[in-house]
Amino acid sequence: MAHYRIRTRRRASSSAAVLLGLGSAAYFAACSRDRPIAAPLRGLHELESPAAPGSGEPNLVAGDGRVYLSWIEATADTAHALRFATITQGQVGQPRTIAAGNYWFVNWADFPAMTRLEDGTLAAHWLQRSGPGRYSYDVRVSLSRDEGATWSEPVTPHRDGTESEHGFASLFSIDSNRLGVVWLDGRKYAAAGGNKSLEEMSLRFTTISSSGVLTEDIAVDARTCDCCQTSTALTSKGPILVYRDRSADEVRDIYVARFVDGQWTTARPVHNDGWKIDFCPVNGPAVSARDDQAAVAWFTAADSIQRVMLAFSDDAGESFGPAHRVDTGDPVGRVDVQLLEDRSALVSWLERVEGGAEVRVRRVLPDGRASEHATVTRSESERASGFPHMAVVDEQVVFAWTLPGSPAQVRVAVAEVNR
Repeated sequence: MAHYRIRTRRRASSSAAVLLGLGSAAYFAACSRDRPIAAPLRGLHELESPAAPGSGEPNLVAGDGRVYLSWIEATADTAHALRFATITQGQVGQPRTIAAGNYWFVNWADFPAMTRLEDGTLAAHWLQRSGPGRYSYDVRVSLSRDEGATWSEPVTPHRDGTESEHGFASLFSIDSNRLGVVWLDGRKYAAAGGNKSLEEMSLRFTTISSSGVLTEDIAVDARTCDCCQTSTALTSKGPILVYRDRSADEVRDIYVARFVDGQWTTARPVHNDGWKIDFCPVNGPAVSARDDQAAVAWFTAADSIQRVMLAFSDDAGESFGPAHRVDTGDPVGRVDVQLLEDRSALVSWLERVEGGAEVRVRRVLPDGRASEHATVTRSESERASGFPHMAVVDEQVVFAWTLPGSPAQVRVAVAEVNR
């Protein structure tokens, strides 16, 4: 296990060593209103990664006092394996295999995920090709009732049978033994017959019981951005879902829908950015919730200004307060967010710097005041660096990211939240 000292300025290096660099909050005018907020992290250090060389597409989820890290590894020939390991109080468990096979769809932006139901059932999804088309692939979901020792035969949540894109899925707990699944669905692309005006992605939803029984899949939104990640969180009033919408005139802002009394509410914008763009930016939002509070982080380039934004809700996602800018001037996006017990939020994103990029994080209060940023690691702004992730358990935050290279490798770090 390697430890690294806190540094007060960024070091120009391509090293994968984890740094904690303190930067200005030049774009956060609210910071100067009251006393400064402490740097967001302390004791940041890198852990020995359980992922082998040739790994990528990491994801993190907290559950039952631990963090579940999942990733994809390349195996022999064209095969791949989805693996996971638990991280408990800075200790990394042994890696286990969820599934392995050929003809998987492996993509820097559309990555697998895990979640844990209230009854202890683990769920995981990955993507598998359904035909020869470049974006013909299906979501596959498997369950485990023995902490990941064995996994069920996978099921496919969508049943349209088209060789089209099905991905950018999110898994979440509906109740004690039901898994909710949302995904972007390309069945209307398949039905368009090459008519570009009819080629639209939709957002769909179904549930899977802990015994693997599916309910009918339904539409949540009939027209969405093509390939931006979805994100879900569980509030005291039920699950909420955030995603990038697509209006008839190509405005692609972040929307939120709530699952109330067994139905999804009509989605509404988290904030009216007014970002009009005629293609998908591949830069989805992230949501976190604790009790009645929710926080959403997202990337926008409305008015040709690239920004990472954050908004809070104190009514379980029914409404959101003002949007606060959190980046430091030149963000790539690729955001994540985690709410803390004191109702502040940790926000992470990728920021361009000379010679590459950095994974940065800062703590933000609901009134918009924010700490200076901390740099988790050096990275790259190219697709190979993927999407960094965070998870918080008992005020300890775990980070995971892909270190590009030949081969690439998933890396992991841990820190304490500073107050």
